[in-house]
Amino acid sequence: MSWFTRMKEGIITPTKEKKETPEGLWYKCPDCKHVAPSEDHTENLWVCGECGHHQRIGSEEYFELLFDDNKYIELNTLITSSDPLEFEDTKKYSERIVASQKKTKLKDAIRTSYGKIDGQNIMIACMDFAFIGGSMGSVMGEKIARAADHALKNKSAFMIISKSGGARMMEAAFSLMQMAKTSAKLTQLSKAKLPYISMLTDPTTGGITASFAMLGDINIAEPGALIAFAGPRVVKETIGKDLPEGFQTSEFVLEHGFLDYIVERKDLKKKVSLSLKLFAN
Repeated sequence: MSWFTRMKEGIITPTKEKKETPEGLWYKCPDCKHVAPSEDHTENLWVCGECGHHQRIGSEEYFELLFDDNKYIELNTLITSSDPLEFEDTKKYSERIVASQKKTKLKDAIRTSYGKIDGQNIMIACMDFAFIGGSMGSVMGEKIARAADHALKNKSAFMIISKSGGARMMEAAFSLMQMAKTSAKLTQLSKAKLPYISMLTDPTTGGITASFAMLGDINIAEPGALIAFAGPRVVKETIGKDLPEGFQTSEFVLEHGFLDYIVERKDLKKKVSLSLKLFAN
């Protein structure tokens, strides 16, 4: 009864007059459920301050994190996918490309940029998972190949930051051909004695893992990243057994010899810079 009295007296704010909290002010960690102001989370490089969970970020954030003074030259910015197979599932592939470009403001799932890390020249190709799951199509293969050519021409190091669900099956064989194409370009870098650093982030799967992501002179990863060919659910259904704890995380992969080291985001630039200096000497 007292509740109705308070309402009548105007002590309780009517629902229609309540102000909603604007979206994006807070970040809730998907692992430990810790809630922090989005501003603090950004200042912590999108890493949870409680459990260290590394949130997925895009190429723009990695470029800002790695390149000196956030200065770089982006190459081959206008290349986009055609639709050679005229593929259609729930939506036409051509329409899916246009929708993804509009949503992400990107041309495809990878960007390639040239700049310096602590004064050392480097070409970086970085994937964006927001664009059709970072999937590898003909554009990705072509941009990696051209980026490798640029590194060869300028005798600079090359780094690929992988974040992908694998091959883009809307392009079928055209997509799978990029595995051989990119691997061949990396062979040219190796023959020229130019370092190639492969960084695996969450998730790195499918044809990406089966090709250039595991071919680095140094293979590194962020903590807790999913690194696999087939996902855990598919593996479990195939072998009919429960999987080990932490299966296919970067820590598991490191323990089994497929990675050189795991690096936290705050230490990434320093570690990459040190690796480049070691190669230079």
